[in-house]
Amino acid sequence: MAVITVRNIPDDIHRALRLRAAQHGRSTEAEVRVILESAVKPHGRLKLGTLMVEHSQRAGVTQDDVAAFERALQDQRAQQSYEPLKFE
Repeated sequence: MAVITVRNIPDDIHRALRLRAAQHGRSTEAEVRVILESAVKPHGRLKLGTLMVEHSQRAGVTQDDVAAFERALQDQRAQQSYEPLKFE
């Protein structure tokens, strides 16, 4: 795990952290980890598929559009020839 050192924390902020940690029954270090985690992690797991569907719906993409895209992709793949990779 990584280690972070934070310097020059004002005394009043340090006191507030210690107080908050005590209220939650944690060490100051553990409290800082909880605060950092809640600040940088999304509350729910980011679901890429759901995000893509939402954007597509807002853009007005229909099932017919998706089907046409899939047919075009299959046609393109059928026209291409593939060779295995060579690791020499």
